[in-house]
Amino acid sequence: MDEPRTPAQVLREARQKDSRDKRARVLTVVDQMLAEKEPVTFTTVARRAKVSHWLVYAEGVREVIEQARRRQARQPREDGARKAPAGWQVEVQITREDNRRLREEVDRLKAAVRRSLGQQIDQVGAADLRARVDELTAANQRLEGELAQVKAHAEELQGRLTETEDDLAGARTSLRRMIRNGNQEPAV
Repeated sequence: MDEPRTPAQVLREARQKDSRDKRARVLTVVDQMLAEKEPVTFTTVARRAKVSHWLVYAEGVREVIEQARRRQARQPREDGARKAPAGWQVEVQITREDNRRLREEVDRLKAAVRRSLGQQIDQVGAADLRARVDELTAANQRLEGELAQVKAHAEELQGRLTETEDDLAGARTSLRRMIRNGNQEPAV
């Protein structure tokens, strides 16, 4: 009589079966790609077999894919089998020309910006710089004076606050005494 299987055994067997099925799908996809003379890549195999990238790099599967890739690399190319359609070749050429033209335009614009910045820097003379430094120094001194006034005012306000807090504490103490004394007088 068979012993009952534990849930862990059932789970382990299900995972092993799933793994075997996935590996079999990968091998089938590799064979199909070889038959169709489609370039075998790890990503394409994973996508077509609907498995994770991890599995196609796993031991046993990786070797099969690498062997298929080597076999394809050794096979002579047939004319037209891997040649891109004429429309694609035209698109690639147009894209290359656009890229070249855009690179030239970017270089030209960078040079124009450099020239413009250089002219702006040259236009600012030493006299302008001295005037600007004097203006900034005067503004700095004015701000330092305002800061000193604000600090003095803050110190004055802090003193007033401390004084007010002391008065409040004294008033509270007097009020407590009055309440205590009022509660201690006998009723007539």
